[in-house]
Formats: sequence, C-alpha cells, structure tokens
Amino acid sequence: MDAFTNSPFCGNPAAVCLLGGEGAEKDERWMKSVAKEFNLSQTAFLIPESDVSGGRRFHLRWFTPMAE
Repeated sequence: MDAFTNSPFCGNPAAVCLLGGEGAEKDERWMKSVAKEFNLSQTAFLIPESDVSGGRRFHLRWFTPMAE
C-alpha cells in the first residue's frame, strides 16, 4: 500500500497485515517484530472484531520499526 498519495508506486510504502482465523491473536511484541522485519515506515495490523449489526469491523493498530 502507498500512503499519502493518489498515485500508484508513490508516497510512503506501508505493509498491511490482515489477522484472522483460529490462533490468529498476536501480542504487541509479535507485531513489533513483524514491523521491524518489514522495515517500512508503517505496518498496519487489521484485527477482526465482532459486530452486532452483521457487518465486518476491524481494530487497526499501526507500528513503525521502533514503536506502536
């Protein structure tokens, strides 16, 4: 994903990780390690949440290689 631009292959690159399925719960230390491995300015983790309206909702957490 390219952040802060409307043009492909421009702007700041960002990794996006969609977590889900059984055993997909990851702790903060794991997410920091993944962000450090990607070594991009931002890594986003989308975590599915239950939604009473029947739609899909996600919790979003952003990490840099150094911190959340």
